[in-house]
Amino acid sequence: MYHQPVLKNRRTLLERAEKFISDVYFTDCNLRGRLYGDSCPLETISAFLSPKRITFTEASTQNFAPYKVGENFGQTWWTCWFKVTLTVPEHWRGKEVHLLWECDGEAMVWRDGQPVQGLTKEGEKTSYILSDCLKDEEPHSVTLYVEMACNGLFGAGQGSMIAAPDSNRKFSVQRAELVIFKRDVRELLTDFEMLIDIVKELGEGEQRGYQALFTVNEMVNLCDPADPSSFSNAHSLAQRFFSQRNGDSQHTVHAMGHCHIDSAWLWPYEETIRKCGRSWVTVINLMEKNPEFVFTCSQAQQFQWVKSWYPGLYSKIQFYVKKGQFIPVGGTWVEMDGNLPSGESMVRQFLEGQRFFHQEFGRCCTEFWLPDTFGYSAQLPQIMQGCGISNFLTQKLSWNLVNAFPHNTFFWEGLDGSKVLTHFPPGNSYEMKGKIEDLVKTVKNNKDKGRANHSAALFGFGDGGGGPTQLMLDRLRLVQDTDGLPKVQMSSPDQLFSKLLADSALLCTWSGELFLELHNGTYTTQAQIKRENRRCETLLHDVEIASSLALCQKKTFQYPQEKLQQLWRLLLLNQFHDVIPGSCIGMVVEDALRYYEDICSDGALLLREAWEALGSKGSSVGVFNSLPWERHEVIQITDGADKSGLALVRVPSIGMSPVKDTQPVTPVSVTVQSDGTVLMENGTLHTVINKDGTLASLCLISPNRETVSDGCVGNQFVIFDDVPLYWDAWDVMDYHLQTRKPVVEVLQPVHVVTSGGLRGSVSFTLRISDKSTVTQEIVMDAMCPYIRFNTKVQWAESHKFLKVEFPVRVRSLNATYEIQFGHLQRPTHWNTSWDWARFEVWGHKWADLSEHNFGVALLNDCKYGYSIHKNTMTLSLLRAPKAPDATADMGTHQFTYAIMPHTGSFQDASVIQCAYNLNFPLRLMQCSADPVPWSAFSVSTKSVILETIKQAEDGNRALVVRLYESYGSSVSATLRTTLPVRKAWHCDLLERQDRTQPADMTSDGITLNFKPFQIVTLLLIL
Repeated sequence: MYHQPVLKNRRTLLERAEKFISDVYFTDCNLRGRLYGDSCPLETISAFLSPKRITFTEASTQNFAPYKVGENFGQTWWTCWFKVTLTVPEHWRGKEVHLLWECDGEAMVWRDGQPVQGLTKEGEKTSYILSDCLKDEEPHSVTLYVEMACNGLFGAGQGSMIAAPDSNRKFSVQRAELVIFKRDVRELLTDFEMLIDIVKELGEGEQRGYQALFTVNEMVNLCDPADPSSFSNAHSLAQRFFSQRNGDSQHTVHAMGHCHIDSAWLWPYEETIRKCGRSWVTVINLMEKNPEFVFTCSQAQQFQWVKSWYPGLYSKIQFYVKKGQFIPVGGTWVEMDGNLPSGESMVRQFLEGQRFFHQEFGRCCTEFWLPDTFGYSAQLPQIMQGCGISNFLTQKLSWNLVNAFPHNTFFWEGLDGSKVLTHFPPGNSYEMKGKIEDLVKTVKNNKDKGRANHSAALFGFGDGGGGPTQLMLDRLRLVQDTDGLPKVQMSSPDQLFSKLLADSALLCTWSGELFLELHNGTYTTQAQIKRENRRCETLLHDVEIASSLALCQKKTFQYPQEKLQQLWRLLLLNQFHDVIPGSCIGMVVEDALRYYEDICSDGALLLREAWEALGSKGSSVGVFNSLPWERHEVIQITDGADKSGLALVRVPSIGMSPVKDTQPVTPVSVTVQSDGTVLMENGTLHTVINKDGTLASLCLISPNRETVSDGCVGNQFVIFDDVPLYWDAWDVMDYHLQTRKPVVEVLQPVHVVTSGGLRGSVSFTLRISDKSTVTQEIVMDAMCPYIRFNTKVQWAESHKFLKVEFPVRVRSLNATYEIQFGHLQRPTHWNTSWDWARFEVWGHKWADLSEHNFGVALLNDCKYGYSIHKNTMTLSLLRAPKAPDATADMGTHQFTYAIMPHTGSFQDASVIQCAYNLNFPLRLMQCSADPVPWSAFSVSTKSVILETIKQAEDGNRALVVRLYESYGSSVSATLRTTLPVRKAWHCDLLERQDRTQPADMTSDGITLNFKPFQIVTLLLIL
């Protein structure tokens, strides 16, 4: 009968096969219904509910009460521990026995005090294997504990995945029993599934698809679900199909197990620790049974968590790392945001990550692994290369809303010309399932056909963890070399990139940033997190410099290496790609703000201790300058009677001086004019401020150049409707620009606060809506080339976006934005889709719009979102999304921005230095009477910025200093120091000394040569 002609009705044959393995239809007589044999109830189930996440040791001593399957418990984020006693029936000898556990939370099975299996319905893991083949000598009576988190794989969103959590959700166990698992049925189901998917994916136009169709149809004919003896014939048919081989030219897919776990997102940090435990213990189980299985795993922080919470599991991980199956990747502390962290923060991500991996596993990573962040800075290639990394893998640009990125495998060239080999898996996913669809998509989507014949396929449940399953491995094993499909090999990142590099002659190069055309609301969402991030980056910078100087000045001073590492790791953790962007639930925001508080309080203490070691004891007031140039600024001081006043001080570079008030060349004058406007001047700038706080005029006095466009005003607050298509905290859409409304209602008109001399300032208040207000102090200081806007907003909006605009008299096709260790240009026009897709972009401390010999810079102390279109410079201030945090950004906000018109280029006008000054305020300290001003370091060339001074990681009598060229020019510079430096060596960003490159050190200092935007790191031996 099997040789009768088959009617070529593709639909009926395909549906027949689908129904034969369906878990919905005909399960009484199809193959799926035979997956489990006999079942047996558990002897007892008892439960204990805890509002906190506790250890197994603590949980196992609690009082457990009887639990009945189906009963509800909760609430969200609590933990229910179950104690399970079971006895396997004697007559199940020789059978594969599973504990079947289906619940609507995430669970971990504990046996003999150790975690043994993660369980989650969403991650297709609902059973714990008690025995592969029950033997008499195996224990038949077992006591297990099941730790169940009252949250799903993706948290507990109310109504949708990204909605704010439902705090009152109830949970239950729906099924808990012993079952006989029929492995031969599972294997045959996999054969059927893969053949059915080949039919679907290859389509009607492929001969191979019809071969699969007729094969699977004959298998249905041969297979009697009630007669296991018929299975082998059906299986043989499948194997005959799968064993038909490919030619040598077929594309090769490098399959790697993967489990992307967001360090925090729709769940708090603490739950991530358990997600790692649940996911990785399952991975280890798979490795024990599948010696070819390779698993890639990033984020040193998560390894550290598992080491602390699950030491037994961690020992097994170390074993499989040595075997080459469990592969640490990425080289960073966490998978950080690729836009917002400072350059030094990015270096520390690699420094902490690479050192951790080397200390724990004896290896550093050679690939940067960042599959799920919201854009990639143009300085990352140089930072990667400086940290021993030459390869990069991500896939997020496949999410572009407007333009399809043109490559999957290419060389990425950074700001300074550094290149890294880059691969975007063409399947556009980091959580494939080993299905035919994944393999076909990987080949079809490859945009570099003819240039690259190898691609990665990362398989395993991700984002919320889960990881690979045995079924995924079985699928991939079936089609390692099957005609009509790409070749599949279990592989590693090293193997993949070696193959790509060996055949890279035809690869293209992409220069500059990798800009994600989506999620650009993350430059602004959760403004408090962004403010605290900038503040903590500044504080740790200053603490390290002060501590380094103290180390040189006082032999008994102990550099706080361990404490600084703790604080840096907290800061780096908060730079995870769903925390600093603000795309996380409120619980994560609370955790993050608490960590920032810890950094600030502990950092302030470390700063005081360093100052004390520098001799800052006494009744006089001194000033500490952590920047590498002399500063002449107005500061606020407090005398012994707690009376505050102002002083114009001069402080040397990276040093300190007493407060000695100097007189400005031109004092600030403040004049209230007859029409209610206020005129302020300081010899450099002249501004007229309207009653509503807008700037009617801002004039650069020396060239008599007006800044504000004709018929316009500067400092115009504007508000927009801000309703994205789906990703609320993430996205701001282009159409929001059509809803612009100026904020015009004045609650308190402009009035003078400080009347001139060293400082002039005015204040005003506007009503944004009936729920929100903005109060601002506009400040002009003597000798200062910019005007500051100290801003306080009471914000209680819903889906609104607040910005401030400065229309300026500048025409330029490009604007310049500061990024990590440099700057780049972006168009101010919308000529092409690539241009208008950048209607909202990111930058750091400044952005500048210049034409020949004149320009305007916009500075800020904690903002990252910009829009410069034509001649209007816009700074993004606040958003009000409602998911995944229903109260995101509600409350009081304080921030400062500044406007700085200038002649010449922004480089020659010291825009970069002014932005640093705004972000790194001079710090008051106690000092002895009449101390001598003192400078530790200076740099001969303005374009070279001394960014970092710290103790070397591996030596307490050595300093590491990091400099970069900031203008985009090739220059020579001399680094001068008054510290007792004996030798100087070049080193990489991981502080590994280059013995072939001693620094050129003379009595005048250390001579250094820079290429544009080059980062140089030195090891100074004291």
